[in-house]
Amino acid sequence: MKFYFTSFMNTKSAEAQVLKPNRNCNLTSWVPGCEPGWACTIPQNEQVDLKNSKEIPNRTRDSQPCCAGFFCPRGLTCMIPCPLGSYCPRATLDTTTGICQPYAYQLPPGATNHSCGSADTWAGVTSSNEIFCSAGSYCPTTTQETPCKKGHYCRQGSTEQRACFKLSTCNPNTDTQNLHAYGFMLIGLLTLVLIVFYNCSDQVLTTRYERLAKSRERAAKSARETALARQRWQMAKEATKNRGIGLQQQLSSKFSRKTGDPSPLPPKFPGNSSTPVPGAPKTTKEENNLTKMLQSIEDNPDSHRGFDMAIGDKHIKKQNLKAKQLHTKSQIFKYAYGQLEKEKAMEQKQKLTFSGVISMATDAEMKTRPSLEVAFKDLTITLMNKNKHLMRRVTGKLLPGRISAVMGPSGAGKTTFLSAVAGKIRGCHISGSILINGKPDSIHCYKKIVGFVPQDDIVHGNLTVEENLRFSARCRLSEDIQKADKVLVVERVIESLGLQAVRDSLVGTVERRGISGGQKKRVNVGLEMVMEPSLLILDEPTSGLTVHPPAYSLELLDVKLLKDYTLYKMFDDLILLAKGGLTVYHGPVKKVEEYFASFGVTVPDRVNPPDHFIDILEGIVKPSGALTAEQLPVRWMLHNGYAVPPDMLQYCDEIASGSGGVSASKAVPTPEASFAGSELKDKEDHSQHRFFKPDDLSNRRTPGVLKQYRYFLGRNGKQRLREAKLQAADYLILLLAGACLGTLSKVKDDTFGYFGYMYTVIAVSLLCKISALRSFSQDKLEYLRENDSGMSSLAYFLSKDTVDHFNTIIKPVVFLSMFYSFSNPRSTFPENYAVLFCLIYCVTGVAYIFAILLQPAQAQLWCVLLPVVLTLIANQGKDDKFGRIVSGYCYPTWALEAFIIANAQRYSGVWLITRCAALHDFGYDVHNWTKCLLLLILSGILFPYPWH
Repeated sequence: MKFYFTSFMNTKSAEAQVLKPNRNCNLTSWVPGCEPGWACTIPQNEQVDLKNSKEIPNRTRDSQPCCAGFFCPRGLTCMIPCPLGSYCPRATLDTTTGICQPYAYQLPPGATNHSCGSADTWAGVTSSNEIFCSAGSYCPTTTQETPCKKGHYCRQGSTEQRACFKLSTCNPNTDTQNLHAYGFMLIGLLTLVLIVFYNCSDQVLTTRYERLAKSRERAAKSARETALARQRWQMAKEATKNRGIGLQQQLSSKFSRKTGDPSPLPPKFPGNSSTPVPGAPKTTKEENNLTKMLQSIEDNPDSHRGFDMAIGDKHIKKQNLKAKQLHTKSQIFKYAYGQLEKEKAMEQKQKLTFSGVISMATDAEMKTRPSLEVAFKDLTITLMNKNKHLMRRVTGKLLPGRISAVMGPSGAGKTTFLSAVAGKIRGCHISGSILINGKPDSIHCYKKIVGFVPQDDIVHGNLTVEENLRFSARCRLSEDIQKADKVLVVERVIESLGLQAVRDSLVGTVERRGISGGQKKRVNVGLEMVMEPSLLILDEPTSGLTVHPPAYSLELLDVKLLKDYTLYKMFDDLILLAKGGLTVYHGPVKKVEEYFASFGVTVPDRVNPPDHFIDILEGIVKPSGALTAEQLPVRWMLHNGYAVPPDMLQYCDEIASGSGGVSASKAVPTPEASFAGSELKDKEDHSQHRFFKPDDLSNRRTPGVLKQYRYFLGRNGKQRLREAKLQAADYLILLLAGACLGTLSKVKDDTFGYFGYMYTVIAVSLLCKISALRSFSQDKLEYLRENDSGMSSLAYFLSKDTVDHFNTIIKPVVFLSMFYSFSNPRSTFPENYAVLFCLIYCVTGVAYIFAILLQPAQAQLWCVLLPVVLTLIANQGKDDKFGRIVSGYCYPTWALEAFIIANAQRYSGVWLITRCAALHDFGYDVHNWTKCLLLLILSGILFPYPWH
């Protein structure tokens, strides 16, 4: 046997082989037993060493035809047992052709006493399939072949018949079972699930929000009634006092006339005296809860406790719960709306203005977060590799508790200035000094307490208004804040921005209409307001803003047009920029007109001052006299003693000639010490890394990665529920792909379904990559904004990956429901599912890389090209050494090898030569199935995670 199989191993082929000459069959010795289908015996007196496989024993005596159940190769003179799954009967001679059927070998010419024996060859199925048990029959022994009965199927080379699954069709003498019924049943089940999922996904969320809305309405109603009752009680109390005073004055005047005693009686008001009146009957009945409620309101009118007491309840003190003791939704909403009504009453009582509300945050007793003071000196921003200044020598300070507005014409660098202060500018060289609270720290050290509202409305469109705000509050507020207080913050922002009517409405996307543009702008602002920042920076908030924001220590607004003079007067400071990023004015709003009037620029009647100044800088309005718009930045430099750049000295001469002021030769003084203090000295040229220092100095401990992961997971789940239509489309395409590939690529026994699996790898990779791109491509801008604000990018990525696991689990079932039922491979459904699961997980991770690093159009192109190119590399021939090395690192190679191994393991017995030769040609190892799956899983894990 070893001599026979050595010929296959030497040629590495499954084709029928011609054996080399040996001691029994050669040119000088050729006995009848050397013919195909014949064999000889060993002499009786000769001992054979069975352990010696190097030498062939002398076997030349008693030549006989090969027995049934054995095969006798030509030139070997020995009988070898036929393998399981073969059928080796004695051959019959076809007298017409002289061929021994069914083995197709001829008798030697002239040998009249030579007859047909058994089989002569065992090789691959493509070259010699005569001994293979035929399809539709099974061979329990190598000499018996039995047709398959109805309800059973028998593949080629089977040793037993297999019972068909229920509901499948199996006719007599069939080699496959018809699994189309199971495929259609699985399709129907998945379709039903998808229909229910699609129709009920929004309904589940809608029902939940309806319950919350009812609970919220009850809480708001209770809070309003409580506030109204308190107001009526105070009015009644004041009326009673006034009436008591009047009555006392009348009685005093009467007694004074009778007795002549001018001293009035001491006033007594209801509820102010707890001592009994002499002669009055003693009260034996204890005070009831109504009396205690009235006394509670009398003692502390601002407290909510009195109105929250239940009449007749003996446990009054237990109802006065704190924020950390609130657990149910109704309790939390009642607490939140009660606090809001209290804040409204306080605001009305104190008659706070816009700046007054801001100043509340800087009060020593009410301050809950650190204040930030931002100072900058000679701030200059230049484009990289270009000698173009976006801003030049901007110096100033932003103080806590003051509202600053940045204004200027188009091209003045307002957005550039805000981006520089917020630490978000890229691709530019920054020189000068920026100090935070007097220290040269980066603004990124305080990113947890700094809010930046971008110019574009970067908001999740497939979430509601409240969901956007609540998520931002959960992830960015301090971890120590109780849930009830976080709800209070969100409710306060919703009410202050006027978003109550659309709080449960989707923000909207390009494909799906949502709220209006102004409301979306307010949501954009609210995302930063809910984290209660110490510094709030808004880039062009031109629409949808309320004039009653909550208390902040500092707001920095970039305002293009301020048509409302009242709104303009609400600001404390004004930063006016000219084209080229030069400062024209930086100081209090109250003194801006006085400053411009000092050199002849006056504001006409009924004209908004900022509009007039911007028109001058734009060149629309010409100032009086010889003054030009280009001189205004130089005048500000001279006014504050700043150094004038050399290319602007000619304006100094114009100013000097027009007003008899300072000449150009005197206009370059050494800059005085800045108002920011001596810390700004010798710090005029910070390197870029000074603006991106990673230390956290905000003193705010936000939720950790695990908590943020839970918040991200809930948000992503809601987003996927609202994208059920896209999910259904993905599954439908996979169903069609599985049906087409399963029909066109039947599993062939000689290749173990290689080409069908190859097309499967390409199709599944392409379809799953395209759908996985949506996980990161659609909300990349939102991710960048959240990452810049201090949210965990690891939690964001893990939550996306976790939600995508649903598709990773379901999509293999969807595809195999069609592919497996139509192609009917020998490998089991669980084995094919395991390979497809690992493949989809791997390609999803690859798609994440493209979505993160590339633009959407480029990412889609790469997702189409990559599976095709890598599959072509995986199909390189075994003679291409470089191609085989490269293919070992391609995921299509691992997936194909796992598919082929799972299928090849079901081929045994008579299929061994075919299996070994095919695996050798592909370069696969039958023991590498688990290894291939692990490589696919590791690729899906390791590819995207370094880029999160």
